[in-house]
Amino acid sequence: MSESTKQAGLTALQAALAAEHAAVYGYGVVGGRIREGRRTEARTAYDAHRARRDTLVREVRDLGGKPVPAAPGYALPFAVTDSESAVRLAAELEDRVAGVYSDLVRATTGERRAAAALALREAAVRAVRWRGGSVAFPGLAERAATASASPTA
Repeated sequence: MSESTKQAGLTALQAALAAEHAAVYGYGVVGGRIREGRRTEARTAYDAHRARRDTLVREVRDLGGKPVPAAPGYALPFAVTDSESAVRLAAELEDRVAGVYSDLVRATTGERRAAAALALREAAVRAVRWRGGSVAFPGLAERAATASASPTA
């Protein structure tokens, strides 16, 4: 593997890690506002993102990088005041994560690429569950219209 390919993979891994940090934070907000009937679904998604985050930390270290840390807080794309807006946030989080994993699919090969494709698929499926409908090419079309959650100052 060339040094530039390794660096591109590391950069994409760091972006995926940053997105997982933001998703974990976002699901903390979702969990605080979601109605009782969907709390288990939110908790399952939260746990999935924590597990992906932990895996990405190890992968970044394996490539000799220093994992990007979580920010103390993240700007939400809109106010989350009730269960309905919590569901919208969950779908948005999944769309953003899918977009970053689509970048990781492009930047990597082999097992890492397969794992990124699986993570993209899982995020897309969760987004469909939250939204109640699907979009064409999850992780791609939305990527152009939506930037990743940004840390607050």
